[in-house]
Amino acid sequence: MNPVQYERLGETVYCETLPNGLELRVIPKPDHAKKYAFFATRYGGMDTRFQLSGRWLDTPAGIAHYLEHKMFDTKEGNALQELAKNGAEPNAFTSNAMTGYYFDSTDHFDENLEILLSFVSVPWFTDESVAKEQGIIGQEIRMIEDNPDWQIYVRMLRALYSVSTARTSIAGTVESISHITAETLYDCHKAFYTPSNMILTVVGNVDPVKVSDLARRVLPKEGGPAVPRDYGQEPETVAERETRLAMEVSSPQFLTGYKCRPVPEGEDRLRAMILGDLACDLLFGESSPLYQRLYGQGLINSSFGGDFELMPGVAYLYAGGESKEPRAVAEELQKEADRLVRQGVEEDFFQRALRASFGSSLRGLNSFESIAVSLTEGYFGGYDPFRFPQVFDAVTQKDVLDFLQENVTADRAVLSEIVPKEA
Repeated sequence: MNPVQYERLGETVYCETLPNGLELRVIPKPDHAKKYAFFATRYGGMDTRFQLSGRWLDTPAGIAHYLEHKMFDTKEGNALQELAKNGAEPNAFTSNAMTGYYFDSTDHFDENLEILLSFVSVPWFTDESVAKEQGIIGQEIRMIEDNPDWQIYVRMLRALYSVSTARTSIAGTVESISHITAETLYDCHKAFYTPSNMILTVVGNVDPVKVSDLARRVLPKEGGPAVPRDYGQEPETVAERETRLAMEVSSPQFLTGYKCRPVPEGEDRLRAMILGDLACDLLFGESSPLYQRLYGQGLINSSFGGDFELMPGVAYLYAGGESKEPRAVAEELQKEADRLVRQGVEEDFFQRALRASFGSSLRGLNSFESIAVSLTEGYFGGYDPFRFPQVFDAVTQKDVLDFLQENVTADRAVLSEIVPKEA
């Protein structure tokens, strides 16, 4: 394995590409008892249309999340229970762009890792088990759809995007998952759960060579071909300016979103993430002039916040929370972005925001899970996340203001509101 040293971070990452195409990253932590393994595939909620064996497949919304649920079933029983019996704490998640399976443990790590790699690599579905899961996930979807936080976010995405599968809920709908069959799940597993489309990241008190040897022994000997995907050709303009829904809430909630320019894979992606986070801090972070003013006027409360997100082919910035006057807050946000572009930011405030953002990235290295997920996202995005110190070194105030000028503009904005039902 090839050790890559990051002197500024005090980290060493052992890297290897196995003959079957699997990417392997191991970060030894000999002073810790805990061991953490994260096994992920570049396949998420947005990957509903793809090419397999020369033909294009259109799969139901929510199938990646559905497949994640079903992967724990084995001929022998349930992999979650097997891992738990060995003292491991296992779980999984599906995002727009990946599905990850993970566990942490102090004992029986090698045995637990073998279980993890085995059940994720070897699917086992029956028509009966697939049909049973529809009821379970259907109930989850109904609960999510009753959540105003979920509604306001998904409706914002649907206002931003007219074609991109970013507008599709990761869980799908009760109707869409009714079309999922065992055959479709096997097709998706064949396409995306192949070693050449996956990465295994292990952090903790482990021997990199032993991890590599175990992965070679347990996983399939061959990877699969790259799978073409179609996320839709998204136009520059937003799909709709506003969306409003009445629900059982005590006060209005809102999100104002901005349809940012997509970012290609590579280190530009890491740079865009840093610029987007800094733009959020300078524009509406808790120390920003706008936040202090709106909070003082009672237009926002402690629920107010936002973020910058990147997905395949799309990027967006958003902010919101509870407010009696959502439209007024959205208008003030745009005015402040325009002001910052014209007048700039006090250098002292910019440097504080820069140091705070850098410190947040450093603190992420204290979490085994954060390390594993960031390395995984970096590999799938074509960049090295541990190069963030070098990227921070090169960031200037002008870079952040250019980001705001290009992306946080009135023609790129949408407003998503949830309002109380009238009595």
